[in-house]
Amino acid sequence: MGRAPTGRPTSFDIAYLAGVSQPTVSRALRDDKSVSEATRERIKQIARDLNYTVDKNASSLRSQRSNTIALLFFEDPTPDESMINPFFLAMLGSITRACANRGLDLLISFQRMEDDWHVQYQDSHRADGLILLGYGDFTLYRERLEQLERQGTKFARWGSVSKDMGGTTVGSDNTGAGRLAGAHLLAKGHQRIAFLGHADEHYPEFESRYAGLCAAMREAGLAPDPALQFDAITTEEAGYAAARALIATGAHFDAVFAASDLIAIGAMRALAEAGRKVPQDVAIIGFDDIPAASLASPPLTTVMQDIKGAGERLVETLLAQVEGRQRPDSRLPASLIARASTGD
Repeated sequence: MGRAPTGRPTSFDIAYLAGVSQPTVSRALRDDKSVSEATRERIKQIARDLNYTVDKNASSLRSQRSNTIALLFFEDPTPDESMINPFFLAMLGSITRACANRGLDLLISFQRMEDDWHVQYQDSHRADGLILLGYGDFTLYRERLEQLERQGTKFARWGSVSKDMGGTTVGSDNTGAGRLAGAHLLAKGHQRIAFLGHADEHYPEFESRYAGLCAAMREAGLAPDPALQFDAITTEEAGYAAARALIATGAHFDAVFAASDLIAIGAMRALAEAGRKVPQDVAIIGFDDIPAASLASPPLTTVMQDIKGAGERLVETLLAQVEGRQRPDSRLPASLIARASTGD
């Protein structure tokens, strides 16, 4: 159980005071879930009392790890020059906290899919693994992700969870979230529900959200109308264009489920130009709960993804790969935030 504390505090000193082994202390300070929560908290408190800090250089030499994670953002169409979806900017804070809690450094970079970014980071030992964030056409970068898996690169990405991508992907229960949005609109008495967003293999998260909406409608005895589904990528301009195209068909619809908040905000602008009041004429729900959702006029009802849990789960999924441990559950539940755009 270690030795009595002497001089500068070490992990062996903490082990002695906690009555555990030194490897248990190391795992607890990394927030390894194989150590019980009570034991982890006791060890962390002793470490704080001793003013103990991890010697990252020594730890890296012992483990042959850099104790660094590389977070790579990929290009998303945006109205400004950031090219980063605001949803992922919100996720950055939770990833940073999750790394800090484990004593890990975080490298943040902006990459293009055609770049050899894996060579710059894990392959050159600058990072133990990669976290990949970015929407876009999944068919364009699936081959690159499969290449990473074949060569043994450790990575975790946010996206649509599927058996094809193994345990490398973390994401929301998009089908369940779509069902939640549909049930909310149906409970408000809406029956002609349009969906704005791609609903195919190019955007599998959107496809799953649409599938959830259709499932909710069928359970209510209603047949989804494919003519009320219009493709849109996750931008305001795409949402505006999709809503205008929908309106131009002359088809009757009394509600819209948009695959993202940005699409929903663009659609609200198109509805206003067409003289359709929200929610009196058309109710609308978005997805993501970005800051702009609550500032829209009227404030936008939306499906909120678990941002805090997402960062934690991405880091834990990556570390489980690096350390050869069982990976956590890949899916996170989502929740509905009801606001005035659906009459709430």
